[in-house]
Amino acid sequence: MMRIEIICTGDEVLTGKIVNTNFSYISQKLEDVGLSVRWETTVGDDRESLLRALRLAGERADAVIVNGGLGPTVDDLSQEVAAQAAGVELVLNDEWLTRMEEFFRRRSRVMPPNNRKQAMLPATAEVIDNPIGTACGFALDIGEARFFFTPGVPRELHRMLEEQIIPRLLAKSGMQTAIVLKRFHSYGLGESHVDALLRGVEELVPDGSVKLGFRAHYPQLETKLTVRGTDTEDTRRKLAPVEREVRKRLGNFILSEDDATLEGVVLAELASRQGSLSIVETFTSGAIAARLAHLPGADKVFCRAVVARALGEVYAAVGLEGASATGELTRETAEAVARAARRQTHATHALAVLIDLDDGADRIDLGGTICLAIATEHEVASRRSRILGGREWVRLGAVEMGLDCLRRYLQNLPVYERIDFEKA
Repeated sequence: MMRIEIICTGDEVLTGKIVNTNFSYISQKLEDVGLSVRWETTVGDDRESLLRALRLAGERADAVIVNGGLGPTVDDLSQEVAAQAAGVELVLNDEWLTRMEEFFRRRSRVMPPNNRKQAMLPATAEVIDNPIGTACGFALDIGEARFFFTPGVPRELHRMLEEQIIPRLLAKSGMQTAIVLKRFHSYGLGESHVDALLRGVEELVPDGSVKLGFRAHYPQLETKLTVRGTDTEDTRRKLAPVEREVRKRLGNFILSEDDATLEGVVLAELASRQGSLSIVETFTSGAIAARLAHLPGADKVFCRAVVARALGEVYAAVGLEGASATGELTRETAEAVARAARRQTHATHALAVLIDLDDGADRIDLGGTICLAIATEHEVASRRSRILGGREWVRLGAVEMGLDCLRRYLQNLPVYERIDFEKA
């Protein structure tokens, strides 16, 4: 198996002033295609530290991805130190210099003199294109390893990694390069539960070319199928029976697939029937509305959101001034609020997600009672749930539950199915 190392550079990463999302992105993308990271190193903006890291990686790895340090400022050292580690000169790449000058011209700007530094590359380097930025990537050999230098700007890294570096790594590894990644997003089932439900699905393809994996990011779980084949047709043929079985076993808990999101699915369902939506939410800081309101096409669907903390304020906002705001929160409460919100805004659908949070300090056993309802002109559907795990756990769970119940309603699925996260 190919030994891969990732080196991340920058004082801000080393000191924790920014979260190193680039490392997690790189390692996740490599795992998706069956490659794994063996070592990870973080170094600051220090020439000697970076030089030592490059030389050590060149001795123990087959391939190394270096992230950061390709900018135009004095603390961007990757090109210089790479040339030193490889024992070659730093030379001007005229082709990339021309590309940068054109980059600035298209934006009606003059290229600052210090950007010229970004076209200075090790003499033996292979340029790796950056179609959306001024920092080109490059590859060269240091010691026994092939090094790939990438920019620190996430969107530039993402394009370079997916379009150019991963194909080179797969070719270097000798692995089959035709790969399909299928993703299922679910809510309500924990990782161990889904693992048990899907036991044996990989064996539907006996040659071992299908790999099952998970990525838990509460409240959702991503289930991944990575399939290798000789070509795209081969991978699709292998994937078909496995993805059918995953859909069968996970059933209604699958909320979206691949790049689709839960909120995108909800919006599409409403748009397809020329529907509209009003939302009432408490304790969520407006997170349900925020998931929907910015999406393309939301202006034709999204009517209004009421975000409040006290039930009395909710009643006043939806025109239920005479209702009592005291006593236990119930499904009937949520139903009345949803009906009133729909009437008031003339929306085809209204979603109310009301939360009664426990009193006390934030702790693992602190929880909340969630009562939600979906109202249309002719009917209302509702459910009650209780989630433990602290304030943020309750908030995130309530937001996801509200959107998922609305998805279920719109897709004619049961609004209530017991989930792994709720407590009696």
